[in-house]
Amino acid sequence: MRRFRIGSLVGIPIQLDLTFLLVLPLFAWIIGTQVEQTTALLNDSLGTGLNPALLSGGGLVWVLGVVAAVGLFTGVVLHELGHSVVAIRFGFPIDSITLWLFGGVAKLTEMPEDWKQELAIAVAGPIVSVLLGVLSYTAFVVLPSTQSSMVEAARFVFAYLAAMNVALAAFNMLPGFPMDGGRVLRALLARTRPYAEATKIAAGVGRVFAIVLGLFGLFVAGNIFLAGLAFFIYIGAAGEAKQTSMKADLEGVQVRDVMTPAEHVTTVTSTQSVQELIQTMFRERHTGYPVERGGEVVGLVTLEDARAVREVERDAYTVGDVMTADLYTVAPETDVMDALNELQGNSVGRLVVTDADGAFRGLLTRSDIMTALSIIRSSEDGHVRTQQPDGTP
Repeated sequence: MRRFRIGSLVGIPIQLDLTFLLVLPLFAWIIGTQVEQTTALLNDSLGTGLNPALLSGGGLVWVLGVVAAVGLFTGVVLHELGHSVVAIRFGFPIDSITLWLFGGVAKLTEMPEDWKQELAIAVAGPIVSVLLGVLSYTAFVVLPSTQSSMVEAARFVFAYLAAMNVALAAFNMLPGFPMDGGRVLRALLARTRPYAEATKIAAGVGRVFAIVLGLFGLFVAGNIFLAGLAFFIYIGAAGEAKQTSMKADLEGVQVRDVMTPAEHVTTVTSTQSVQELIQTMFRERHTGYPVERGGEVVGLVTLEDARAVREVERDAYTVGDVMTADLYTVAPETDVMDALNELQGNSVGRLVVTDADGAFRGLLTRSDIMTALSIIRSSEDGHVRTQQPDGTP
């Protein structure tokens, strides 16, 4: 989904996903239509003594819905900011904080593998939520109980935010990896286990939690929102476990170990016709080639680029007309996982490998990395021996 930046806090961009623009008015409507039920619940659970008669008149319920919903999601942003500030203190930059359909997420550029650091980052968000709950309840207590609708409305909002922020903290501490509680579980497991193994166990617990939550949401609570959240928890747990396992398997492997060396890479010239390019692709069964001009790699051309030219015009267009000149390059000594992140982050299928002088050294594709990963995982000890540039092991 498309995202919009709405500002920043402590230098961290705050973004809104398009799905958030749907869920915010939905929450405002739900809160507004259930003011009387919510008031009764707050009175029973917290002894707030709110007067529903002062809250349910005219358009006040919709004002309460909007203000409470905005306050709730402000608490979500501050919750994620709690994670972010602690992460930054440990030296892990935050790419952004995004509000979306199921709340908020702080995107770390790298996950900590030190269990103490992950534990501190994971609990920071719930701690902020509890503090917000305490502050909201304090504001509720300070406001006097009167017959004024406006004062009673303020007391309702503060009581509601007090309850919801504490509930947010409690829910996030459930062991639904990659939720906060799941990350706490992984941190504690990583005290005595390898990080990858701790992730696998925590992700397994998270998937079980997601299944239970989904069944509860569908068949007990009748809440499609909980079922949707369970689905994303399940996918998130599986995805992070896979990423962590891959990182562990590829530890110490560099781009030079898995790339296709320059001497084995077929290049095409910028003056070749698109028709000749397609014939080369058919003959060699490859769908992407570096483009040379004057002995220097100046671009990349793919099957998609060639297909953009109508068949009757392919003799008239050259590779130089359709190639991509903006190259994503990587050094031979770069870690393979960093290169894979570069591929995924830029949504490209291949990287040009160049040395410090800019000389072409090879090509790295997703297939190269996946093939190397398969070989590593099929070896007896889970690792392959690589050679140094001089040929020594």
